[in-house]
Amino acid sequence: MEDIRIILAGLWIALMLTYLLGDVMRIFAGDFTAGEVGGMKLNQWMLVFMALVMLIPILMILMSLTLTYPLIRWVTIIAAVFLFIFNIVGLPGYPGLYDRFLIVVGLVFNSLTIWYAWAWV
Repeated sequence: MEDIRIILAGLWIALMLTYLLGDVMRIFAGDFTAGEVGGMKLNQWMLVFMALVMLIPILMILMSLTLTYPLIRWVTIIAAVFLFIFNIVGLPGYPGLYDRFLIVVGLVFNSLTIWYAWAWV
């Protein structure tokens, strides 16, 4: 059972780093305008929402190692499915090939996370 917890934590770390890599590459590629997302001016609530979404993988690392089974199994599945859908919906908004590639990589990490949590008995 501890092996699955470590695998899940590792998958959440990989997902978080993939998201961060995409953000850094977007900055270096010049594919963003400061203070805007998709042509919309950012406000404080949008930034809070973005922070909450980015905190999910970080919090899931900790929860994967501390929550009791079966609670962690269901929390993991719900979080990974949410992020999978969130990324699918956002995929068309990314013009860069590198961004689309990294989103697909993130979808693979989400799929593996769901599979490991689902198969956890």
